Amino acid sequence: MTYTVHVPQSDISFDCPPGTTILDAAKAAGYELPYSCRTGACGSCKGKILSGDVETPEGAEGLSKEERAAGMALFCQAKPCSDVDIGTRSITRFDPNAQKIVDAKIYRVTRVTDDISLLQLRFPAGTRVKFKAGQYLQVLLEDGERRSFSMANPPHQNDGVQLHVRHLAGGKFSGYLEAGPASGDIVKLELAFGDFYLREDTEKPIIFVASGTGFAPIKAMLEDAFKRKLTSRPMTLYWGGRRSKDLYFVDQALKWAQQYPHFTFVPVLSEPEEGWQGRTGFVHRAVMDDFSSLAEYEVYACGVPAMINAAREDFVSQRGLPSDAFFCDVFVPEGGGK
Repeated sequence: MTYTVHVPQSDISFDCPPGTTILDAAKAAGYELPYSCRTGACGSCKGKILSGDVETPEGAEGLSKEERAAGMALFCQAKPCSDVDIGTRSITRFDPNAQKIVDAKIYRVTRVTDDISLLQLRFPAGTRVKFKAGQYLQVLLEDGERRSFSMANPPHQNDGVQLHVRHLAGGKFSGYLEAGPASGDIVKLELAFGDFYLREDTEKPIIFVASGTGFAPIKAMLEDAFKRKLTSRPMTLYWGGRRSKDLYFVDQALKWAQQYPHFTFVPVLSEPEEGWQGRTGFVHRAVMDDFSSLAEYEVYACGVPAMINAAREDFVSQRGLPSDAFFCDVFVPEGGGK
């Protein structure tokens, strides 16, 4: 038996085999729904089940109890149990040229902290890959597993990619980097993925919120905006870490703040060392301390699930941020997907 997923007020319908998520069925049928982490943590794929029944796991971090009660579902998790009608903020024809598999060469590995490396990969000569600033790629491991990493370089630097890799105990890919790969080693990539990119159909000011290596896609967004001289929208970056070493690109962020009058940088430490003169505490709370209302803002947040979920909940419920003005990407443990 195959179920039918229909998008009312459109001519879009597609088949969904039992046990298949709505997101995967849409992609198989040639349609692109909004998504990012694919684990139920970020909420980017959120939509409404207008009719029919779906099976969804309990406790997905990207969906509140109130939203679930209102008929909302995460399409990366929801599996139809009948024909369903869905409401989604967007659905488009999938571009078959949007994703490529590329054999990239390791150009440089730079250890910037005791647990973070910057990995620079180069594409084969003449290969250029289209992507949006903020999207991510997947590293295809030899055993068939995949690891997801945000691209930290802007799209105009399209002869390769820069990845910010946190080293995890027992991690397969970070362990590979720990072993000291040689320059010229081949890494197989598939790109680009995700719905985390700057929306340009509004003039609302932007607040970026990053924790740890969640800075990577935001770096790409900012460098792309600076390159294209998108100066009409004020932009503020709040970057949080435990210690000052965790803000491994802080000098560059401070230079941006000096160079671009419409950009402001606020570093925040949760466990500051002695002598730290900057902001302290949780990074999303620093935003709330500075803004009594976020009703006229857009927020782009990237980091661990706890930060993303706290920011979404508090910004919407306590600072009036429209729920559709919160865009995010969630970093999940290695092996857990993106």
